[in-house]
Amino acid sequence: MNIDQIRKETQGCNDKIFLNSAGSSLMPKSVLDKTINYLREEEQFGGYFVANKYAKLISEFYRETAKLINTKEQNIAFATNATDAYAKASSSIPFKSGDSIITTDDDYVSNQIALISLKKRLNIKIYRVRKLPNQEIDLDDLELLIKKHQPKLIAITHIPTNSGLVQNVEAVGEICQTQDILYLVDACQSVGQLVVDVQQIKCDFLTATGRKFLRGPRGTGFLFVSDKALGLKLAPLLLDMKDASWTSFDDFELGKTAKRFEFWEQSCASIIGLTEAVRYANEIGLSNIQSYNQVLSGNLRTLLSENSDLRVLDEGTKLSSIVTFHHQKMNLTELQQLLSNNNIYYSVSHKSSALIDFTRKNVDWALRFSPHYFNTKDEIEKVAAILA
Repeated sequence: MNIDQIRKETQGCNDKIFLNSAGSSLMPKSVLDKTINYLREEEQFGGYFVANKYAKLISEFYRETAKLINTKEQNIAFATNATDAYAKASSSIPFKSGDSIITTDDDYVSNQIALISLKKRLNIKIYRVRKLPNQEIDLDDLELLIKKHQPKLIAITHIPTNSGLVQNVEAVGEICQTQDILYLVDACQSVGQLVVDVQQIKCDFLTATGRKFLRGPRGTGFLFVSDKALGLKLAPLLLDMKDASWTSFDDFELGKTAKRFEFWEQSCASIIGLTEAVRYANEIGLSNIQSYNQVLSGNLRTLLSENSDLRVLDEGTKLSSIVTFHHQKMNLTELQQLLSNNNIYYSVSHKSSALIDFTRKNVDWALRFSPHYFNTKDEIEKVAAILA
């Protein structure tokens, strides 16, 4: 990777140390330009005319995104965010009272709330698989839960929002495939920073957002739907004419692709922007991005660990480009002021977003840095020095 060129194309990184790609990252200039130029044409000619004019370019979204996660175009649907994709995937599963879902302690807060909502509304039972001392998913416990409860769905968050843990979604996928259980993976924090391959994960649904490590516009994301799920005619509870035909007064016919999970009305400018962000990442190569990010986050974690006033909270045998820590002496307001004074951008994770994990770690908040491939080693060292 040519880091100097990438930084030239990332105008927002020149006057600050930006370490919040797990929240909402900095867009490359080409993403902004293509989005704005599309909107300018809509200003002049109206949305329908411009959508027809650029129909082929808009369709490139499916090709680029399929390339990103190693699948086919017909398995990709545009979504406005990862939670939108997650809700549509979840609502497509014909749950009945008494059905069960298996998830983990580390699944994203919105996913936990969605599953609890299903529990309250449909009398679904939720079981959370145990973790090993190294924080990995206990696969033996997972198989016992499957044998005992025969779940309708297994739902796993690849990388939690509140720590650097990378969960072993591939091993879970092997079990789901063997047991013929529907499998939903939230890849909101992994797509764009790691190589994510749905053929290796063996999931039926995978959800992602555009604004984080993919560096796309807000209000964008996507959903992967497997051939198996499409063949089962799974579709959102409430769908529209995007990929369904009204065939008689009281019936409709589903289309054959994942577009059945989309709504017809979409922000085409946002799709254009996300397509450029995905193309940009594909061109650099996710393996290159992953390798460089591991160096940056590893250096940052090591330097922070050397500071006796800090408690680094990340646990697991495989860690991501999300680095979380708690200050032993400064309160959160003082720490935020220090970082703001030095023009360092970050996020805070509160206990309400990671209730199980933060209760176990006995913290109410964590400061979160998420370096990405436009950051430099010098920036990492500077941040650690300021905190020291």
